[in-house]
Amino acid sequence: MNVTRRTLVLGAAALPLVSTIRYAGAQSAEFNYKYANNLPLSHPMNVRAQEAMDKIREETSGRVAIQIFPNNQLGADTDMLSQVRSGGVEFFTLSPLILSTLVANASISGIGFAFPSYDEVWPAMDGELGAYVRGEIEKSNLVVLEKIWDNGFRQITSSVGPVATAEDLKGFKIRVPVSPLWTSMFTAFESAPASINFAEVYSALQTGIVDGQENPLAIISTAKLYEVQKYLSVTNHMWDGFWFLANKRAWEAMPEDVREIVARNINEAAVKEREDVAALNATLRGELESNGMTINDAEAASFREKLTEAGFYAEWKGKYGEEAWAILEKAVGADLG
Repeated sequence: MNVTRRTLVLGAAALPLVSTIRYAGAQSAEFNYKYANNLPLSHPMNVRAQEAMDKIREETSGRVAIQIFPNNQLGADTDMLSQVRSGGVEFFTLSPLILSTLVANASISGIGFAFPSYDEVWPAMDGELGAYVRGEIEKSNLVVLEKIWDNGFRQITSSVGPVATAEDLKGFKIRVPVSPLWTSMFTAFESAPASINFAEVYSALQTGIVDGQENPLAIISTAKLYEVQKYLSVTNHMWDGFWFLANKRAWEAMPEDVREIVARNINEAAVKEREDVAALNATLRGELESNGMTINDAEAASFREKLTEAGFYAEWKGKYGEEAWAILEKAVGADLG
């Protein structure tokens, strides 16, 4: 199945009604679980997640019913992270960079300008680097599934002008997620980063609390940020994904054969979602232009030079440690300094 703009819209329209009906009939399920996330229903992650939940229900003969709560319905990212730890929700997808507020080294995959392209991302995240991060997450008493979902390479939007070089970020008021790595990187650019949960981003841009924000194209589109931002600068400054997390008690409550069905379907959906995001990104540039955005391609070299000069890479190498940094450099095929 190829997820097109049309199927995303149709999926967005259909899911709320379908979810309500399923939930009403799910009370008889042996494992009646909730999955929360921060993305709109039309995002490929929710489209593929719904497919996975349908298959899980079918293959477990109705024993497992998982309802999706998208778009921050159950709270901001930090709230939902607390809920999945306490068991208030059983499943939650979260960026490794925000997860780093709990698991410090989870954010290593998001180091600025580390990954040149997807050709380096997936071998790393499905290989040694991903295995290292999952091991760190599991130390915090959370279950993390094997395949990371794609969020995409992040780009900068602005209401005040294009960002072509690192110099354009000086004094720029930019919304960043609640994560030390983001704050550190944009501080190195001499910007004015403000940590704001995603649920509040649109209003923060609309009211001018910040000049801009940074997110992958699919989120800029599905969250309609083009309505409150004029400029889009393709910086590819970091790659970001979503780890699929589970409450450990809820996970272990399911028999091993049931856990296998749940994990297999969710991991398979993650791989399909990666393909969807790639296909979507190939069409979104034109769509965002048609929605009034002015788009420019930034030059990566000036940004990397600025980060090196500011001591950003040296600082984070010290924080992550020699072992983790060596795994990262091996994965990206470069000396990050």
